[in-house]
Amino acid sequence: MTPLLERSAELRALDALLAGCAAGGRVAVVSGEAGAGKSTLAAAFAEAVGPRAQMLWGACDPLLTPRALGPLHDIARRLGGRLRERIADGPRGEVFDLLLEALDRPPQAARPVVVLEDLHWADEATLDMVAFLGRRLALCRALLLITFRDDEIGPDHRLRTVLAGLPPGLVRRISLPPLSADAVAELARDAGRAAPGVHAMTGGNPLLVTEVLAAPAEGVPPTVRDLVLSRLATLTGNAREVAQLVSVVPSRAGLELLGDRLAEVDECLARGVLTARGGGVAFRHELLRRAVEQNLSPVRRQALHAEILSVYEGRPGVDPAALVHHAHHAGDPGAVLRWAPIAARRAASLGAYKQAAAHYELALPLAAEHPVRDRAALLEEYSVAAYHGGLTEALDASRAALALRTELGEPVPTGVALRWVSRLSWWNGRPDEARGIGFRAVEVLERQPPGPELAAAYSNLSQLFMLRDENGAAIEWGMRATELARRLGDFDTEVHALINIGSARLHLGDPAGVGDLRRAHERAVAAGLDDHAGRALTNLASSAVDWFDLDLAERTLDRIIPFLIARDLDGYTRHLLGHRARVQLARGDWAAAADDAEQALTGPAMHGGGLVPALVARASLRVRRDEPGALDDARRATERGYPTGESQFFCPPAAVLAEAYWLAGDHAAAAAEARRGLTVALRAEQPWFIGELAFWQWRAGAGPGPAAHRGGDPSLAPPGTAEPFRLLITGDWAGAAARFTELGSHYMAACALAHGDGSAAAEALRVFDRLGATAPARQLRASLRERGLPVPRGPRATTAADPTGLTGRQREVLKLLAEGQSNADIATRLTLSAKTVDHHVSAVLAKLGVSSRGKAAAEARARGLL
Repeated sequence: MTPLLERSAELRALDALLAGCAAGGRVAVVSGEAGAGKSTLAAAFAEAVGPRAQMLWGACDPLLTPRALGPLHDIARRLGGRLRERIADGPRGEVFDLLLEALDRPPQAARPVVVLEDLHWADEATLDMVAFLGRRLALCRALLLITFRDDEIGPDHRLRTVLAGLPPGLVRRISLPPLSADAVAELARDAGRAAPGVHAMTGGNPLLVTEVLAAPAEGVPPTVRDLVLSRLATLTGNAREVAQLVSVVPSRAGLELLGDRLAEVDECLARGVLTARGGGVAFRHELLRRAVEQNLSPVRRQALHAEILSVYEGRPGVDPAALVHHAHHAGDPGAVLRWAPIAARRAASLGAYKQAAAHYELALPLAAEHPVRDRAALLEEYSVAAYHGGLTEALDASRAALALRTELGEPVPTGVALRWVSRLSWWNGRPDEARGIGFRAVEVLERQPPGPELAAAYSNLSQLFMLRDENGAAIEWGMRATELARRLGDFDTEVHALINIGSARLHLGDPAGVGDLRRAHERAVAAGLDDHAGRALTNLASSAVDWFDLDLAERTLDRIIPFLIARDLDGYTRHLLGHRARVQLARGDWAAAADDAEQALTGPAMHGGGLVPALVARASLRVRRDEPGALDDARRATERGYPTGESQFFCPPAAVLAEAYWLAGDHAAAAAEARRGLTVALRAEQPWFIGELAFWQWRAGAGPGPAAHRGGDPSLAPPGTAEPFRLLITGDWAGAAARFTELGSHYMAACALAHGDGSAAAEALRVFDRLGATAPARQLRASLRERGLPVPRGPRATTAADPTGLTGRQREVLKLLAEGQSNADIATRLTLSAKTVDHHVSAVLAKLGVSSRGKAAAEARARGLL
């Protein structure tokens, strides 16, 4: 066995975490590129701890669509008991509770170590399990050890969010760097090989080093593919066929596939081509498996998938996702159509909506010749999964289903389809179309005996009126829906309507709406109505941001975002990340705001207003930082928000575009944009939108007097203007600044101080400089010169000598990062929070133009930055 070099610190860290479990659970997050030795480290740790730990292994597989809770199935087979009995069909919450119960051991027992490998391939349900364990691990004495490839985790990968949500005090991040040239030379000496060229060829990747050194001395293969094929060539023909069969199984091949070919399996094991894993055999690394699979001819590959499918279909308990994978690659449309809907429903039941949608997408083209009613039902199921997964394809699927329902001439299903198309039309930025179709749904259903379908159609109209700020009509339709739903015992629609009513009350300034939405959330959670539960607090959080109630917004966002992430409700999640970015923007945490905005905007396309908050936050940041293209960003926010006609999506973009024009010196354009937004704000009677837009109209010089620093003018504060803005417009800049400070809106407090005397303006400049608000700081300095007031010196050019733009703190972070320190270690060394270090690392990667920590270290060394 190849010695484990340059991993002693990592082994000590794992051992320390295991010892720390005596006081409660711990989490080890092991990351590295493919072949970095994550599995090898875990195996070495298991060998080192011996009987002190009970190792529970589970792995994610690179299936076409990942199997739901795949690793937990592996663990359940090991643990047995109720967990093994209930995992197949038990509710997810019960299954997770059973796992936690199994991990709760007495102090004197062996510590459970749950190893979850290759989470970059995990399905949403498995990621939910990680989030669940992370929040509750302190209750038991277990170590959770998770591994993933950091070079396969993009900025929009959900695993990043799950890891960020783990309790910081319990987590240790362990990143595995490549082996040094000295370590590779030592391995080469042990293998009796010459070292030159090996490190350069492999980049120090432990897997590739091991494979290169294990190859015949003559003619070292330059690639893994050549390397693996040369190893296969040493096998007998029958053993090679076994290896080829295993290569098309993305996890492990068990006895059911290997049949009576055990002698050939032994040969593969003896030659190091395969390794034993979990009661079966597999390639030692995914790279090796892919190398063999990709060398197969298309005909041979298809035949092997067909062989596996025929075996799996005859066995009970096989995961339907695996059946879909092999059916698809076997070119068997009948089997795909047979298993994909089953796999989709199972994934949806576990909250893995993207996986569900992917299965439906495979099935739908194959159902063209099936009965109309079956195709309509399949399209409807797909549209629901796609909607929950934040995919724009949901609208087209719902329209296709509506056409089929209309063709069948069945009024109630047609009415239901109309209501669903109405909802998705709004979601995709077609509010007028949504309302028209919503009324058609009511007309169709009112001709039939009253049923839950009609109650839902009423509630849909209530929601549309609420979103348009026609709150009286929203409450009226909501009450009609509630009354009918209660009479019919339709709890689903009753909760939906209560959310509409509570949201409308909140829009009217009635604080009772807060309690309404919280109660609706709790009732929906208790009933397992995830979408309603998510929408209730999504509405509360977004309204709180719009009404400058930042404390309520933060509390609600902290509560609901993890809930949404855990249930794969990506549409709501991305919407609220934009709102959280707006809160952070107001608070002055601009690095966090940038992260949230970019995370929201990264992912599948979303139409409608859902991403407007993130667009507004990003545009605001870029405008204030005076970045190139900032004005175009502000225009893009209005291009997305204005067509909705809804104040929540219209007024914030109008405000940011007005600010952008004002900072660019085009006061006329700023005033015009502010007036445009103010019209919508006044119609909605939303005091904070009115106030912010009236402020920009006043600031841009729409009224008499100097544009920037005149006395107050009450006539420019329309009725209903929120207090801080009214104070500022009427001349009480000090009162406005104090009120904004109380609210926690530090940027607006600085804007108010900018209208004050010399000392107030100097304080505003300090805030702008600290935030990096280059554009308003420049404007204020110019204004102070015009007013004959002292102009404080700007920030020292600490980064002038560094073309990367790294700050002093970022250079410190880069140095520690290059030493291989984890974010937690860096936080300890620099006395910073883990979240702050995360932001600094993200900024360092962005400024260096690289995608990983290892590349950042290499780039820093190449540029002489260390």
